[in-house]
Amino acid sequence: MDQHIADYAPLNRYKRDFELTTPSEHWRLFGEISDAVQASGKGLGDIHYALKNGQTTPLMHEAEIIHLQDVANLIDVFYWIGSGCVLLWLGLLAVAYWQQLMAPPTRQVLLGFLMAALIIALVVLLIGPRSVFYWLHVQVFPDGHQWFFYYEESLMTTLMKAPDIFAFITLLLVTLLIALWCLSVYGVNRLLNKSA
Repeated sequence: MDQHIADYAPLNRYKRDFELTTPSEHWRLFGEISDAVQASGKGLGDIHYALKNGQTTPLMHEAEIIHLQDVANLIDVFYWIGSGCVLLWLGLLAVAYWQQLMAPPTRQVLLGFLMAALIIALVVLLIGPRSVFYWLHVQVFPDGHQWFFYYEESLMTTLMKAPDIFAFITLLLVTLLIALWCLSVYGVNRLLNKSA
């Protein structure tokens, strides 16, 4: 990250002196962006870094803040959908338990899930991760809201080394999803088949 900032921050059209910030400052700023996005966008405009004269300046310009607010709104929707799905899943699990239904074999469910994940991964690789990434952005974010930023116009993009960071985040989330899914299928199978 530090070398990336050293290379691109001096080229920024809107902000100056970011290349003089320290690695600990980079992590602080990254954390503040992450916290704000997870808090429905609160505080995005309050993220500042120090200039060489000792004054502070906002890290992001308006288009970047609008984009991150769009991201925060999308995350909020995902949280609501996820919460609803958990409640639905718990309700269906309760009904299955009370009705003493048998769960399908764990191996069969996990193989089906992993096959579906593999097919999706292959489709993404065939189309191209960048093409899929761009298509999703066009579909998800409001018309007229900038979502693509060159390193020379966005300290946010430079700091995060976007879009490279999203490949890492995607792999991390997919790995976590697969692990949670496997555990839940195993647990449901044990619960239902024990009660039947």
